[in-house]
Amino acid sequence: MKEKGLEFIRTLDRIAGLNQEYVVKIDEDTNEKYGYLPYERPTELYIRSGLIVLDKPPGPTSHEVVAWVKKMFGLEKAGHGGTLEPSPM
Repeated sequence: MKEKGLEFIRTLDRIAGLNQEYVVKIDEDTNEKYGYLPYERPTELYIRSGLIVLDKPPGPTSHEVVAWVKKMFGLEKAGHGGTLEPSPM
């Protein structure tokens, strides 16, 4: 797993246009029961334990949009982190 993790970091570097050198201090694998590498994480876990960044359109309330998201993804719990209403035009 450690090789995949370092490969993932190097991929991010390439995307960002960086060429960093990394020193691996501990040469051990992590037990997979403690988590996933981001690109191996099942979509279900992203939905169940994740964050959805949503640009709420004018009109529906934040609570209505949360209700729609819960229905679309079959969630029991969901919430919003604020109500930033668009300024009137």
